[in-house]
Amino acid sequence: MNILIVSLNYAPEPTGIGLYSGGLATELATRGHRVKVVAAVPHYPQWRIFDGYSGWLWTSNIESGVSVTRCPVYVPADVSGLKRIIHYASFAISSFFPIIARALFFRPDIILNVAPSLGTAPTTLVSAKLTGAKAWLHLQDFEIEAAFATGHVNASGIVANAARWFEKAVMKRFDIVSSISPEMCHKLTEKQVGTEQIYEFRNWAELDHIKPQALSSYRSKWRLENKKIALYSGNIASKQGIEMLLDLARIMSVDPEFHLVICGEGANRLALEDKAKGLANISFYDLQPMENLSELLALASIHLLPQKADAADLVLPSKLTNMLASGRPVVAGAAAGTGLAREVEGCGLAVEPENAQAMADAIKLLIGNEQHYAAFATEARVRAEARWSKKAIIDALEQHMMPLRKKERA
Repeated sequence: MNILIVSLNYAPEPTGIGLYSGGLATELATRGHRVKVVAAVPHYPQWRIFDGYSGWLWTSNIESGVSVTRCPVYVPADVSGLKRIIHYASFAISSFFPIIARALFFRPDIILNVAPSLGTAPTTLVSAKLTGAKAWLHLQDFEIEAAFATGHVNASGIVANAARWFEKAVMKRFDIVSSISPEMCHKLTEKQVGTEQIYEFRNWAELDHIKPQALSSYRSKWRLENKKIALYSGNIASKQGIEMLLDLARIMSVDPEFHLVICGEGANRLALEDKAKGLANISFYDLQPMENLSELLALASIHLLPQKADAADLVLPSKLTNMLASGRPVVAGAAAGTGLAREVEGCGLAVEPENAQAMADAIKLLIGNEQHYAAFATEARVRAEARWSKKAIIDALEQHMMPLRKKERA
């Protein structure tokens, strides 16, 4: 098949959407499909353009067997709601002609638009119409509602109503609309997407790379031997409600063996570090190289997955997949009945979102009960293998894609 992928974020970005868009394109190319990509220059999660890339030029190169066209994009150093909108809009504008040109000359069977950002969706729909391709929208999160939930954008008024209208108008015009969890797929029906259009396409765990291991070299490297370590590793941004972890560190300061490690980058990191001054039981580190991820995740006694209450079922944090693969229990901020709570059940504990005391109580419960801890740790790896296998997920995706080939290629 000929597959054109449009994704604001793309490899070599080490986390989030870029990691999965890059992994998908590379895997499909490895399986013999012809894949081309239109993406922005890499910039996430640091919110600065990576070394070796231009913020002003369009470039095309072969990256891991995939032809990738890079488009310039505005990358704000200080991320606000308005600046994020401009960021998305800049990619929609800079990618307009590359998407159409790629579609016209490549003649894809499928144009897969990864959101965020929905700003490229109209161009994808036009390109699909011009070439007879199937238009596929893949939602990693509901960016408009998430912006409202995190306070980046005012949820009332003309702009908000226009954004909601645009979202619904665009989504229902795609041939296929996919998302990463059952709850997010169900939410698509609320946006007038037909059930026959909806497909669940999960993110995956790197099961071959992430293995449960008893000890981590990071304990000695970071001088954390004999500590009970709660680890948060990933993007430091508003959707996570990560500020609550500082309150958690204060509550847990009575336990001299407890230590909180926050390993990541993002728009809110500097402010978070500043607020953490004076807390001796918390450490900040940069994201570690992908080849060291298994070692890093093995550092944890327990993984932490905070989340804002209002963001429930608007996103399913992709970091959960490898947390489970590492064979460690997870404590997640997720209300009962939400998708995240369902995914964690049996391999960790879900507590009230943005409640530091509830998270502290869950940590104490797990650390203080060896039997429960061992059962959750074992189930975490079993769960990852059962629900988050990369091969199984992409096998199923490929089977769903194959009937969409143009008749002359079938």
